[in-house]
Amino acid sequence: MEINKVSFITSMADYRDYPGIGLPEVAVAGKSNVGKSSMINCLCRRRKLAKTSSTPGKTRLLNVFDIEGRLRLIDLPGYGFAKANKDEKQKWARMMEGYFADSATLRLVLQLVDIRHEPTQDDRDMIGFLRTYNIPFTIVATKADKISRGARMRHAAVICRALQVQPWEVIPWSSETGEGREAVLAILEKTMADAEGEGMVALEQIEG
Repeated sequence: MEINKVSFITSMADYRDYPGIGLPEVAVAGKSNVGKSSMINCLCRRRKLAKTSSTPGKTRLLNVFDIEGRLRLIDLPGYGFAKANKDEKQKWARMMEGYFADSATLRLVLQLVDIRHEPTQDDRDMIGFLRTYNIPFTIVATKADKISRGARMRHAAVICRALQVQPWEVIPWSSETGEGREAVLAILEKTMADAEGEGMVALEQIEG
């Protein structure tokens, strides 16, 4: 698929009713400065759709984007920002926990990790949380252009061991080169198609 229509909908401190709520949602999660906003911009081919910053902790709200009128992409606030004070970290934690508890249409989490480094304890905790609540996720290993292709297998193995996933479950990603874009787009397309298929089945059952 290709994304032709995309728009920013809203930012919110707490998950609540918003225009177009009810469509399937895919959340983008990861530690501060892992490249979530850059990934969204690359994915949608919009340079300034999601605000990027070299300063970790820039995204402090739930940012909602419309994809083709069929999907909502939810940019979650980054976790693990060392310079944030205790109150702010607790506020971010409540915001994310509230989102996962309240979203009725969350279909998938794109969990971003930096391919250059071993996943942090926060990354492990996030994956543990998703597994506990049976929330489907896909690992996207960002900044793949920063290491050689020869080093990929070694770095991927570290990620797989830390997060207990298989190598084929990790998508190497680069917002600079676009590597991984087609793979993530395919996942989004399948998510939308599955949701629409379930909606048609439900409608047929009601009418039947």
